[in-house]
Amino acid sequence: TELSSQKKFDEIKKANQAAAKKLVEDQLSSSSDDDDEDAEGKQGKILAKTFTIYTSQTDGDASELERTRQYMNEAFQSGAMTCLICIASVKRNQAVWSCCGCFCIFHLPCIQKWAKDSLFLVSSPLTDDDFGKKDYPWPCPKCRFEYKRSETPTRYYCYCGKVEDPALDPWLVPHSCGQVCEREFKPSCGHKCLLLCHPGPCPPCPKMVTTTCFCKKAKPVPRRCSAKEWSCHLPCGRMLPCGQHTCENPCHSGNCKPCPRVSKQQCICGRRTAERLCASPQWQCDQVSCIACGSGLCPSGFGRSPEKETPQHIHIHSLKCICSSFTLPCTEDVPTCGDSCDKVLECGIHKCSQRCHRGPCEVCRQEVEKQCRCGKHIKRMPCHKPYLCETKCTKIRDCQKHQCKRKCCSGNCPPCDQVCGRTLGCRNHKCPSGCHRGSCYPCPETVDVKCNCGKTVIKVPCGRERTTKPPKCKQLCSRPPTCHHPTQAKHYCHFGRCPPCRQSCQKTLTCGHLCPVSCHDEALVKQTGLHQPAGPWEQLSEPAFIQTALPCPPCEVPVSVECLGQHEVSPLPCHSAGPYSCKRLCGRLLACQNHTCMKECHHVTKVNSNADGKKAGPECLQCEEECTKPRPSGCPHRCVLPCHPGDCPSCLQMLKIKCHCKLSILYIECLKLTCANVKEKDLLTSCKNQCPKELPCGHRCKEICHSGGCPLNCNQKVKLRCPCKRLKKELQCSKVREGQVSLECDALCKEMKRKASEIKEAEAKAAIEEEKRRQQAELEAFENRLRGRRKNKKRKDEVEIEQSPWQKYKNLIMLPMFGVAVVML
Repeated sequence: TELSSQKKFDEIKKANQAAAKKLVEDQLSSSSDDDDEDAEGKQGKILAKTFTIYTSQTDGDASELERTRQYMNEAFQSGAMTCLICIASVKRNQAVWSCCGCFCIFHLPCIQKWAKDSLFLVSSPLTDDDFGKKDYPWPCPKCRFEYKRSETPTRYYCYCGKVEDPALDPWLVPHSCGQVCEREFKPSCGHKCLLLCHPGPCPPCPKMVTTTCFCKKAKPVPRRCSAKEWSCHLPCGRMLPCGQHTCENPCHSGNCKPCPRVSKQQCICGRRTAERLCASPQWQCDQVSCIACGSGLCPSGFGRSPEKETPQHIHIHSLKCICSSFTLPCTEDVPTCGDSCDKVLECGIHKCSQRCHRGPCEVCRQEVEKQCRCGKHIKRMPCHKPYLCETKCTKIRDCQKHQCKRKCCSGNCPPCDQVCGRTLGCRNHKCPSGCHRGSCYPCPETVDVKCNCGKTVIKVPCGRERTTKPPKCKQLCSRPPTCHHPTQAKHYCHFGRCPPCRQSCQKTLTCGHLCPVSCHDEALVKQTGLHQPAGPWEQLSEPAFIQTALPCPPCEVPVSVECLGQHEVSPLPCHSAGPYSCKRLCGRLLACQNHTCMKECHHVTKVNSNADGKKAGPECLQCEEECTKPRPSGCPHRCVLPCHPGDCPSCLQMLKIKCHCKLSILYIECLKLTCANVKEKDLLTSCKNQCPKELPCGHRCKEICHSGGCPLNCNQKVKLRCPCKRLKKELQCSKVREGQVSLECDALCKEMKRKASEIKEAEAKAAIEEEKRRQQAELEAFENRLRGRRKNKKRKDEVEIEQSPWQKYKNLIMLPMFGVAVVML
């Protein structure tokens, strides 16, 4: 038991600590304007998405969507949608039902219970005798629009009724399916709603239709379907009911007004004529016949039927009673027959005992034994008088609380006439209705919920004001600032403490600058060291926060400060401004005039006030390196002196190099070679021998050892022949290669070429003739072999068969052809 109690105590303690921590975080956090702006931005995107299809039909005009927009804003606003039955907020994840008359939204279980209770009260057998014979309706709790019993909601649907149990989507209107509404417009025009599934009424139809005016005179024009009825403002021109005049009013809807003109018209009997309004053509004169026939003043109490109409418009009627009938003018009274009336009286039991008379019969005066309404007493009395006893009814009325107490009650007790007086769901008022069973109607009163300043007010159902979030007020907060600033930052009206001041402090610091950080006069600081735990068994409590003024932080204004070595000027915070090392190398020129100080940025004492600030001081390093000055071009030797100012001495060492042809090794002083010009260098590096390089023509270069490429003009003699190789001549090699000189054949060479060609032609002809002779010999040998085979075949045949002409002469035809083919092959 002790363990369970301790466990419960720990759980409660943790819950309290979590609540306190959340409260502190809410105080530390800024105002919820940013969250509200995000929510409003998200809501605006959803509304724009819902209205996109509609506005695309109206070219962006959304003026007709204000009423629907109001319903949708209430659907998004927390606490704006309230169920009038249970007086509780309608949440996004709860099943709802929407009235088609007033579009008010209720919880589905609430409206089902409401419909059930309403039907039970209306169709109770204590209040109606024909129970079960009539389908009694149930009303909407707000607008009293009546629904049939079969229309009692049993399922949760979206607003357009397409989707059952619509899924909760944060990017859709609450309780919407996200599909196109497609409900019929009211009044019906044949089109369907283009918005996405939405609460509230559908907007006017935005479709464009071609329609004419009311009087059908103007040409059809394209107009919005919701405003397709229009007037051309021209005279109507339709014939009025008088049949004589036309309507002169501007083009209008509906029937034309009565004719305002005056015309001469006859009375009903036709005896007189008078000027009267065309709108009332029938009128009666003061003649008896006209009054009797026109105004229905003929004798009453009998059935009448016109038989004929005299020239004087006197109607003849037939009097038909039980015993006799008469035919008289309608101006004369119908006489009685003198017999007894014998009509059934109002009691439905006895008959009238008077003689035939005009007008209604008298009440039944016969005495009968009557039973009272409650059925407990019997008394003899006139038939027309009701019998009510003095016994009071003891039945409980339909409220199931009070007795009837009505004298002589028939058992069909009337509803209770006392006031209900029960406290309504708002907990502020009592039910003013008559005593009843079931739940009371919601409280009809509304309560104003105001913002802190009282300038923004919203009306909510009575009883909901305790849980309704105050409205967002767009008025600026008028409270005085609690910090040292004369005015506070502008923010909207709110409850509770004002948000922390976000203005800069602007207090003057010791350095003379102004404090740039946010105001810290009311900073929340964690309070520590107030309570020391008594031992390790005691748990540490959550830290408490106190509101106090903090000192201004160190000045962070940047101040330009030069480093120790005067390399750079950097902005440093004012509170830490002072000489500093930039961590670079000193870089001052040493006494050798070749190197710089390699120490980290340091302070340098100026020996001479007029000295250059770039020279090294006594704190800088001393140069201990070798001379690294560049040597003359071509000199590969280093300076033999240590690092020194000025020029290096001349180099006196010998260089070992090859000549231009790379065959000999020469030894030359470095100074001579580096100081010589181009021509002198070519002479110094030449071995004075013939160049061993070979020219492109194949001969050796005739020049002395030299640099660069060999000359191409070879002067050596070469032999040149003519094309037939008979003539030859010696010429310079360079001219022959350049094609400047050529050797052509002479006449003797040409004659020798001609004779050689003739000899070749004769040899070719002889070879062709020899080939023909060889082929002819082969043909003859083939024919001889073919004849020998045919003789041997004839010998073997014992019976001689007569040959056809083709068989006889085919050899003579085929043999020449075969020979020609062989020759061609």
